[in-house]
Amino acid sequence: MGEAGATRGRPRSFDRDAALAAAVRLFWERGYGATSIGELTEAMGIRPASLYAAFGDKRSLFEESVAAYGRTPAGTFMGAALEEEPTAYRAFARILREAARIYADPSHPAGCMTITAAANVAPQDAEVGARLKGLRNANLVAWESRLRAAQRTGELPERVNPRALAGYFATIIQGMSQRSCDGAGPDELAEIAELALAAWPGDREG
Repeated sequence: MGEAGATRGRPRSFDRDAALAAAVRLFWERGYGATSIGELTEAMGIRPASLYAAFGDKRSLFEESVAAYGRTPAGTFMGAALEEEPTAYRAFARILREAARIYADPSHPAGCMTITAAANVAPQDAEVGARLKGLRNANLVAWESRLRAAQRTGELPERVNPRALAGYFATIIQGMSQRSCDGAGPDELAEIAELALAAWPGDREG
């Protein structure tokens, strides 16, 4: 009797991690603005009241979804390449080649969530767009820092502008993400990656 009394009135329990994973997929596939609360609760298998109780409002759920995406292989491969590869060329070659595979992987939505989720953000949700822009710009800063370090060690010549080169690769990555959303497969993306790497202005390894 005591146990029944303790649970009376509580919403039906659910697997929070599974529900969050479903939200990640939906935001990744449709973007923030095009995803409604009704679509989220249907995909997550919960009622609106449970969503609000467990995650807060839609924006809070999105913030948690972005953080969860950042812990997946699709969200960590760039940082791992920068940390693990001994040269800048090998780091950027790995980033582009892995992006070609990951962005076109049919086991999850195409492209990069921090790029695709920013589409169709309404003016009243400007903070969401700014959050995603901040994440993309943080990558750019990390890339520029790695390229400046490569310049100091002589891997890149002095004539190279590290900021412009970082921007170049960011543009390629964003374009690869969009191409995958438009149906490009891993082979096409891999060819694009190799063409981009052909523009590398310094020493190459691997």
